[in-house]
Amino acid sequence: MININSLQIISDSKMLVDIENLPIKKATALVGQSGSGKSLTLKAILDMLPSNLQKSIEIDSPFKLERGNTLSFIPQNPFTALSPLTKISKQFFAPEAKVKELFEMLDLEWRIFNEYPPNLSGGQLQRVIFAIALANEPKLLLLDEPTTALDVKLRDEVVEILNRLQQKLNFYMLFVTHEINLASKFCDYMVVLKSGKVVEAGNTEQIINSPKEAYTKLLIESNFANREFRV
Repeated sequence: MININSLQIISDSKMLVDIENLPIKKATALVGQSGSGKSLTLKAILDMLPSNLQKSIEIDSPFKLERGNTLSFIPQNPFTALSPLTKISKQFFAPEAKVKELFEMLDLEWRIFNEYPPNLSGGQLQRVIFAIALANEPKLLLLDEPTTALDVKLRDEVVEILNRLQQKLNFYMLFVTHEINLASKFCDYMVVLKSGKVVEAGNTEQIINSPKEAYTKLLIESNFANREFRV
């Protein structure tokens, strides 16, 4: 297990995120309303925060977390994640043999390797992004709302892909989402974030069936399949 002992993000003397004890188990969902600090938390772990934000973070991990080495990131929108003017083959930084292995795992045709991103469907683009993120064999995969731009069918495909890849490659996963129903299909642990603080954490099924906090109950009762809960 990876554990974020503490994380603080400050902007102009205003505390944006103040987290104590955020455990990351094999498949962990990080949920909360818009503006709760989910994406900021991911960016802090990735060391991608802008210079105007002050960050303090302490992490216990069985391995060193390094972006591009043991740490990989899957962004929100597959349609804007890759350079449209660069062939897929030029956007990998891994041996071709490794890329072929990942393409087989992801049921991608090899011809796609020499295509340009605009020639691919949304599902193909998402799988290519998974392949790029996993090419360096990361220990921790961070996902920032990776299903937001996809239709329902493709969202279900993403769940199936993540389940299959995690079983084969044995990485940890922190999945940021507002879709609790989706997260419950493959995340066995859930952390609920409100105004930059963890308000509830535990087994996903237990939280969904018996939430302890009124805020968590509101999140679960909201229609996450169609819109993000906002207050």
